[in-house]
Amino acid sequence: MSRFKKVAKVDSRAGFRTEKEDPATVPYGLLKTARKSGQLNLSGRGLVEVPQSVWRLNLDTPEEAKQNLSFGADDRWWDQTDLTKLLLSSNKLEVLSEDVKLLPALTVLDVHDNQLTYLPKSIGELEHLQKLNLSHNKLKVLPGELWNLKALTCLQLQQNVLEELPEGVGQLTNLDEIDLSNNQLTAVPDSLGNLSRLIKINLSHNKLKSLPSGISVMKNLRLLDCTHNQLESIPPILSQMESLEQLYLRHNKLRSLPELPSSKLKELHVGNNLIGVLEAEHLKHLNTLSVLELRDNKVQFLPEEISLLQGLERLDLVNNDIGSLPAALALLPKLKILTLEGNPLRGIRRDILTKGTNELLKYLRGRITEIPDCKGDQPDTAMTLPSQAKINMHAIQTLKTLDYSEKQALCVPDDMFDAVGGESITCVNFSKNQLAAIPPRVVELKDSISEINLGFNKLTSCPMEFCMLQQLVHIDFRNNLLTSLPMEFEALTKLRSIILSFNRFKLFPDVLYRVLTLETILMSNNQVVAIDPLQLKALDKLSTFDLQNNDIMQVPPELGNCTSLRALMLDGNPFRNPRAAIVARGTDAILEYLRSRIPM
Repeated sequence: MSRFKKVAKVDSRAGFRTEKEDPATVPYGLLKTARKSGQLNLSGRGLVEVPQSVWRLNLDTPEEAKQNLSFGADDRWWDQTDLTKLLLSSNKLEVLSEDVKLLPALTVLDVHDNQLTYLPKSIGELEHLQKLNLSHNKLKVLPGELWNLKALTCLQLQQNVLEELPEGVGQLTNLDEIDLSNNQLTAVPDSLGNLSRLIKINLSHNKLKSLPSGISVMKNLRLLDCTHNQLESIPPILSQMESLEQLYLRHNKLRSLPELPSSKLKELHVGNNLIGVLEAEHLKHLNTLSVLELRDNKVQFLPEEISLLQGLERLDLVNNDIGSLPAALALLPKLKILTLEGNPLRGIRRDILTKGTNELLKYLRGRITEIPDCKGDQPDTAMTLPSQAKINMHAIQTLKTLDYSEKQALCVPDDMFDAVGGESITCVNFSKNQLAAIPPRVVELKDSISEINLGFNKLTSCPMEFCMLQQLVHIDFRNNLLTSLPMEFEALTKLRSIILSFNRFKLFPDVLYRVLTLETILMSNNQVVAIDPLQLKALDKLSTFDLQNNDIMQVPPELGNCTSLRALMLDGNPFRNPRAAIVARGTDAILEYLRSRIPM
């Protein structure tokens, strides 16, 4: 055995090497092909740095030209094509060189799945860039120069560590798709609303607690994904997104369905939230839905108004707290898939539940009977539950209430009024029906009625005879089709509150300026364009005034003199002043700001 240790083999050329290895080289054949095609794919090559030969592809003279070789017509290097598409994904790049500006013709740049922590400022010089994929990197901030890329149509920023999205994003007005999912965003700017061409936006897997009202003006947006955030509510102003078809709100902190009337909304996904009650007023606005996903919530029962969702094809109620099902489910003509696993259902045999949706709906239809005729006016096809045919005499005699609500009826049967007899009815509730006119016989109650609820019907006008109800204190006309009120309303000298939300008013009803007893006016979600602050000041008892989601372009400074107001709600209007930050501070801040703007 040798007494000498084996000596490692020494490379005699080691002393001539530089300390840093050159980056992985790019085969010359790829560069040559890229000059002809205008496209270069360097994905998955283990690059830690992009070689200079790539950045200078369209600047340097090719090697074959330096060797003074003769070329055929197909190989003339001076006829090269500018590089328009560069793919650098799935490498080990930590830095993108400022030399990227040497490829000004780029329309597609893909650097996803690398280790980038920042972007070069020169990226803003790629004025022809249309698609930029920066996903799956380690970006914490975005350079202001990025917003110079006016030609961008697609921006992918998912799977980074962004904590803030600058207002500058609103300058990318040609974007039709942006993906910001899987970041650390706690808010998104109002300027997103400037992206009027946007079709898809993905905000999922962030830390958003609210959505800015600015995005409501995205008239072309079809898909909004806010899955896995910390949203507690959805501003009703988003109902103005008239092209929205798919809304994903799964894994948030919502306690109720969003109030988002839309003529095109087809899918609403709100699974894994804290929804305990399905409000009838919210269901009314979702009548275009084909998919409603409510799994893993705390829903305890379904209201009869579920029958309003006439286009519903799939209803997912898995893992809720539902104990019974309304027969109204059987009135959904297109329902094909109803999933109920994980609910403590009672009263329905297990064998019926296990036979599938068709058998369950057939069973529920068996619990439906015909509604009594309204003196022959009711169509033969109108249907209701057996309990709806009964007159609640206890409510009439003890509670002094005439209740014929939630029937989806076209009229109120005369039997209801006949049952009143000599009772002094103080409260009338005809809400949640299909009434096209106020029942004329309600005038018979004019000496005693103080409260009337006609919300959620199809009223297009209010007759002057209604104003004979001079004992009225509260009126609820919400969710109808009203455009005006009769001047005879001035006779309602005891009226303290009126609800006109979700109607079709374009002008504020002048007659309300003359009802000096009013304390509350709710007119959200109409199309009101202006208010008269001088006349409004005469309503010195008015404390609550809701004008959210109207078309008010200017808020008159003189409104600041209406000092009786304790709650003034103006969100969702297109005015520029007061700014959103002032509006968010509440009524006192708004009034103080307006007073400061009154001309001296």
